[in-house]
Amino acid sequence: MTRQKMKRKAEETQWRGGWLRWAHACPSPNCEARPALACIDLIVVHSISLPPGEYGGDAVAALFLNRLDWDAHPYYAQIRGLRVSSHFFITRAGKVWQFVDIHQRAWHAGVSSYRGRARCNDDSVGIELEGLEGQPFEAAQYATLQRLCDALRRVLPIRYVAGHEHIAPGRKADPGAAFDWMRLSGHLAGSGLMLPPLTQHTR
Repeated sequence: MTRQKMKRKAEETQWRGGWLRWAHACPSPNCEARPALACIDLIVVHSISLPPGEYGGDAVAALFLNRLDWDAHPYYAQIRGLRVSSHFFITRAGKVWQFVDIHQRAWHAGVSSYRGRARCNDDSVGIELEGLEGQPFEAAQYATLQRLCDALRRVLPIRYVAGHEHIAPGRKADPGAAFDWMRLSGHLAGSGLMLPPLTQHTR
């Protein structure tokens, strides 16, 4: 077997269908089939923490699984009944959870538009970082995000990476100004992936 074939086989074995083998799988009911012929060419980076600014709990997973106790914190009254999901969630320690098969449509983008196309849920993969807009992210999260981007682009026609703030400007502001786009850009250099304009100058 040639070195190239060995590399391709190693990349393919990272996946079991649309599920990443090295992620903790926790299937969410908040998903559906993508439109026929959808070209999944966009990664959307988000940030989330529940309650906002509190880390390490299971509230984010509970939200994506429709199991959040709405009375457990005053903030939850603002999002009571919300049904959302993301394909992936990266904890502060760099652990990755997967909630939706990458070939399915997760509910992470909402009203959105990017690279000349609306309804970004149709043809994107959503990655949530445990964090809060304006607060720095951890080195372990960047390392996992980079590894995840690499794994995704091996099995999907990924061409773009953007933040929620870029696909829904004025409505969303995550991952926020503290996210180090230059760090991600440096890792992806030579990959052909396109980041939002000027993000390399945001830090």
